[in-house]
Amino acid sequence: MSFDLAAHLGMMRREVRDLERDGQKAKAVIAARLYDTDAADLWDALTRPERIRRWFAPVSGELVLGGRYQVENNAGGTITECETNRKIALTWEFGGAVSWVNVTLTPQAGGTLLELEHIAHVSPHWDQFGPGAVGVGWDLGFMGLSRHLAEPEADVPAEAVEGWTATQEYKDFVRSSSDDWGRADIAAGEDRDAALAAAEATRSFYTGESIPADH
Repeated sequence: MSFDLAAHLGMMRREVRDLERDGQKAKAVIAARLYDTDAADLWDALTRPERIRRWFAPVSGELVLGGRYQVENNAGGTITECETNRKIALTWEFGGAVSWVNVTLTPQAGGTLLELEHIAHVSPHWDQFGPGAVGVGWDLGFMGLSRHLAEPEADVPAEAVEGWTATQEYKDFVRSSSDDWGRADIAAGEDRDAALAAAEATRSFYTGESIPADH
């Protein structure tokens, strides 16, 4: 089974919600997709290091409840919930900031629904980039997982292949993802101009056309 990027993008669902976390204003960025496999297989792809590195990135640490994990060249944190074949919750600690990720698996007709919720406090970084700041990165993860399930012989994620981020496919993917997160932001009540500006800032950052002011 070959991977169809356009079909994958058409199956993604994105949502943004306002909430509070620890008494502070926060946003939830939610991405979901139905995968044509059972919950046990999807759980294995999400939790077994040998498979994680094939679609996401190398991960080290103790991938058990209460364990600490580290994504290579990215975030680390603590696993706060772990229900086999059903749910993983963890802290996402990066650049001195802490946010929270919840992943749930729900069997449905046609496969298993994977829903990822990333909760972060509202900050100047959010104001500049909006939900795409984390959403585009997770979209790359969803794409990598889809490709892994379709082409299990692939040894590394597409974005880890030298030169892929310079291709038109990557640039089109980032534009589509950024635009979709902008639309989700507008649907959640954000000012249209602000949401579109944040989406463009995200697209420009992921394609290497700009560097955030705090970098």
